[in-house]
Order: sequence, then C-alpha cells, then structure tokens
Amino acid sequence: MNNKVNYTLVGILVLVGITLILSFTYWMLKPSADKETQKYRIYFNESVLGLNLDAPVKYRGITVGKVTNLRINPKNTEQVEVTVTILKTTPIKENTVAKLTAQGITGLTYINLTQGANDAPPLKAKDGEECPVIKSVPSFFEHFERSLGSVSSKLSSTLERTNILLSEKNQQEITKTLERTANVMRKIDRLLNEKTIMHFQNTVANIDSFTYKLDRVMPNVDLFIDKSIIWEGNIADSLGTISQSYLSIQASMNEFKRAVSSGEFNLKAISNDFVPTMNNSFLEMQGVMVELQELLQHYQRSPADILYKEEAIQKAPGEK
Repeated sequence: MNNKVNYTLVGILVLVGITLILSFTYWMLKPSADKETQKYRIYFNESVLGLNLDAPVKYRGITVGKVTNLRINPKNTEQVEVTVTILKTTPIKENTVAKLTAQGITGLTYINLTQGANDAPPLKAKDGEECPVIKSVPSFFEHFERSLGSVSSKLSSTLERTNILLSEKNQQEITKTLERTANVMRKIDRLLNEKTIMHFQNTVANIDSFTYKLDRVMPNVDLFIDKSIIWEGNIADSLGTISQSYLSIQASMNEFKRAVSSGEFNLKAISNDFVPTMNNSFLEMQGVMVELQELLQHYQRSPADILYKEEAIQKAPGEK
C-alpha cells in the first residue's frame, strides 16, 4: 500500500473549502434586490477607537448595516467622518441618533442607533449633502471622561483653595480663634457655676411667687375700684344733702331778710316756718358729717382693707 499523503492535493482542497465558505458568507450578507441599502454619514466629535471597517450598525439590537468608510472630516479635523450602509427598511428618522457602544470586553466598538419618535419624518439629505447625516451623541466613555475631567478640575481647584486656606498665616489666625473660643468657654463655665445657677433658680422662683401674688391681688384691686365707685357715690350723696341743706338755710335767711325789709316782721309766724326748717337742716348736716367722719376713721385704722379685706369687727366681751 502507498501510505504517502499528497500534500498538494490536501492544500488545494483546503483553499477551495475556504473560498466556498467566504463566498457563502458574502452571499448571505449581501443585500438582495428586495433589501437595498442606503448610505448615511455620521460625524463623531470623539475618538472612534475600536471601530473598524465592516463593524456592525445596530438598531434596537438588530444588525441593520455596517461601516464602509472611516476618515477624518476634511472640513473639520476635530471630527471623524464615518460612512455606513443601512437597509432601507430601517426606520431612520430625523431625530434618530448614533452612539458608539463597546462590545463587551473585546475592545471592539459598533454603532448603536437610538430610535426616534414614531411620528417623526424620515431622515433625508439636505442641500449640499451627498447623503443623509445621522446626528451623534457622546458615548458612555466620553460622558465618563468628561465627568472625570470635570471632577478632576474641581478637585484640583478645591485642593488649591484648601492649600490657601491652610497657609501659615491662616493657621495662626485659626489658632488664635480657637484660643479665644476656649477662653470664652472657660469664662462661661466659671459664670455658670453651681452658685450662679442656684441664684438663677431662686430668681425664677421669686418671679413665679410674685406672679402668683399679683394674680391674687388683681381681684382685690377690682374690688377696691368697685368700692371706690360706691364711696364716691356716697360722698356725692352726702355733699348733695349738705348742698340742699345750705340752700334751704339760704332760702330761709332770704325770706327773713325780706320780711324785715318790708316791715312784715312777724316773729311768731316766721319762727313757726323758719325754726323747724333750720333745725331739720342742721340735723341732716350733723348726720352727714358723722357718717363721713366714721368712714374716714375706718380707713385710717385699717388702710389694707382697701385691697385685701374688711376690718374685723371688735366684739364686746361675751359676744359671739
């Protein structure tokens, strides 16, 4: 038997197999007549590291196209121009946006299209554009890098301000402030010793006692005012009685004077009218004066009766 292997034949068969596999793959991926493609352009303002030719373009997780060209934008060197071909059946709207997305931990990147509003008009090429342009948004890593840069700049600014705040001069001022605060606290501690606190408590207790006594005195003050009104009425009545008696005496004297002047002086007749009147008037005046004198003597003996209580009546021996 011939055990020799024809390596040339084996190599030819391997090449033919690889060719057939590549041809089948191209045939599978190549759009057919009923699935034509549309060319779009996307401009990214960030690095497209990991994005290669033939990288997939996905719409809601479905591969709808691929990257066909990568280059620096000739009109703006800060942008990367990416040309993609996408199936025409893909609903690319005017508010559809493209974002670079990493494929796991492989380091490769694909373009992810975010769905636009369903009622938005389809994206079309504007005047002067070779093909429609899909808007781009920063990727997650771009957001993270920008946030990290912002945090880093803020942290640097904070550290710089902290360094200025903790300068030697400011440290001396802070030390002085702390010493003064400690002195104030020691003085407050000496001020609020046990004796001072006790005095403060006594003061509060005295204020409370004064308030209690004032509450008790207020009804007596109201009673004093009421009694004063009554005394005023009694004195007014007494003075009115004295005034009436004076007027009666004056009238009698006028009548006596008239009778003497006119010659009608009849001592007996006049005596019958004048003497009783005078007698009654003097008796009324005497009674009023006695009452007024008793009232004054009562409050001279016990002035406290005005606010607190009436004078206790002194009972005779044996009285109950």
